[in-house]
Amino acid sequence: MGHPGTGEKPAEGITPKLPTQFVNFSFFKVDPAWRRLPDDERQRGKEEFAAVVEEYAGRDDTMILSYSLVGLRADAEFMLWRISKDLRVFQEMTSKLMNTGLGKYLTIAYSFLSITKRSVYVDKMDPTNPNPRVYIVPGRGKYLFVYPFVKTRDWYQLSFPTRQGMMDEHIQVGSKYPSVKLNTTYSFGIDDQEFVVAFECDEPRDFVNLVQELRETEASRYTLRDTPMFTCIYYDNIMDVLNTL
Repeated sequence: MGHPGTGEKPAEGITPKLPTQFVNFSFFKVDPAWRRLPDDERQRGKEEFAAVVEEYAGRDDTMILSYSLVGLRADAEFMLWRISKDLRVFQEMTSKLMNTGLGKYLTIAYSFLSITKRSVYVDKMDPTNPNPRVYIVPGRGKYLFVYPFVKTRDWYQLSFPTRQGMMDEHIQVGSKYPSVKLNTTYSFGIDDQEFVVAFECDEPRDFVNLVQELRETEASRYTLRDTPMFTCIYYDNIMDVLNTL
């Protein structure tokens, strides 16, 4: 594919530079008073909320995926995974969402902001890997597991070869679970955590086994915080998510 607007193809052997994406995971909690409203009023509120989501999902520069957490956590009931080239999209969209009939009864329980960025570590098991972390392409797995991640300051005082060695072990463990797709984004300076990690898969047992095995790696000693953890169920349509409330 050529460069947008030029009609030219990138030179052979050169990977075109992809734009940085801003990423947001917004978790919503519904006020119990909303459930006591008349059915028709609740339906209008859901339709207004869904219309805003669909408006932004239809833009060329924005991706939005919808997930339900009903019955899986007590402090959040659904989540929007938003990816955009423009940070201001999140603010503009959220303002519209919170002014809908449903939005007036919502609290944003958690919100994690991050950006895409190429990892400094080399995947020695696949050195030709184009490193998709620089550009998020959701796989739309049945489940998404999301959590903020912070390393200890001691980690950053280690030499790069030492850290790379530990990451080699980390990558090796991850390669044993090809059914689990990792999306890592970076929050240094723009949010409370350093990273946000989001794992997509169709079988939760695979993710549990992966995390348990990662706990035994050397790099795990340098984890300061990796909670709260969210288990989210993917729905292709935002109204299907809202109908679980």
